[in-house]
Order: sequence, then structure tokens, then C-alpha cells
Amino acid sequence: MKLPQLTLSFTTLIKNYARLQSQLMSQVRILASQMSTATPGSFILLQFQMSQVTQLGESISNLIAQVNSVCNHAVGNQGKQ
Repeated sequence: MKLPQLTLSFTTLIKNYARLQSQLMSQVRILASQMSTATPGSFILLQFQMSQVTQLGESISNLIAQVNSVCNHAVGNQGKQ
């Protein structure tokens, strides 16, 4: 069985992350404007979504750091030759 080829560009990744952040901020604004009717469940769900977006941001940051490290090693190896 052949798996489908998946491609992911850095631009697409960052655009989707920015979209998620924007959607989350909209939800925060909505909840803040309805504080008198907000339920504990909606608050907990929003906190969970915030933690997911934070984890995704940290994963993207780690990916960037790894790519940066690979580039630095490649440049360093060029100097040794």
C-alpha cells in the first residue's frame, strides 16, 4: 500500500497558526463580553484551547530551532573542508 505524499510549507504552517491564534482571540473577546452569562465549562474549554495553541507555538519554535541548528552545522562543516 502506497501512502499519499504530503507536503507542508513553512508559510502554510505559520499562516494556519496565525489563523488559529486569531480565532482564539475572537473567542476570548466573545467570552469577555459575556462574563455575566459565561459558564465554567466555556471558560475551561477556552483555557484548554489556549493551551493547545501554546503547545503548537512551542512546537513551531522548536522546529525553527532545529532547522537553524542544521543550517549552522552545515555551514560549519563547509568551513572544515
